[in-house]
Amino acid sequence: MTSVTTLTPEDRVLDAARRCVDRWGLSKLTIDDVATEAGVSRATLYRLFPGGKDVMFDALRVRELQEFFAGLRDNLTRSESLLDFSAQVAVYAIDQMRRDEHLAMMLATEEGTALKSLTVEGLPRILSVASEYITPMFTDYLRDEDAEIFVELLARLVISFFLAPSSHFDLAERDSARNLLRPFVAAFEGATVG
Repeated sequence: MTSVTTLTPEDRVLDAARRCVDRWGLSKLTIDDVATEAGVSRATLYRLFPGGKDVMFDALRVRELQEFFAGLRDNLTRSESLLDFSAQVAVYAIDQMRRDEHLAMMLATEEGTALKSLTVEGLPRILSVASEYITPMFTDYLRDEDAEIFVELLARLVISFFLAPSSHFDLAERDSARNLLRPFVAAFEGATVG
């Protein structure tokens, strides 16, 4: 017997918002579009997300980040070294970002909004969720306080290489990721030992 998961009203609205963005883009989207797609009234949507569209999309971005990092966490395996584990994180993250059709569509049609969500406006949120989900896994290799700093630096590096790919390194390829990360990890390990 399978259990049926009932979506919360918030999840129904966020799912509808995602479908609407995919269909029309963020700039043309209205609260009424999302309410209609979710099958809720405009008043219900505002009750669920006081502040309207901005608050709703902040909630959607947080949920998508949580899903991304939960997937990353669930797909990581124990490695023998910080270098191997870091490469595993980078490879998974870059691969998933490249496969994300929604992200590709946003970068193609609403580049400014997509870039802000990965950098200026969204980076603090990304770093917060990354820290929550994967910092504990890095404590197998580093002290707690160092693991948090390391995860922040690794996340910044992955985002940078996703937005501006290198002709020298491909973070979606394990050996290339290891080659890029080797001096970074060695310097970091050296700094945390002493």
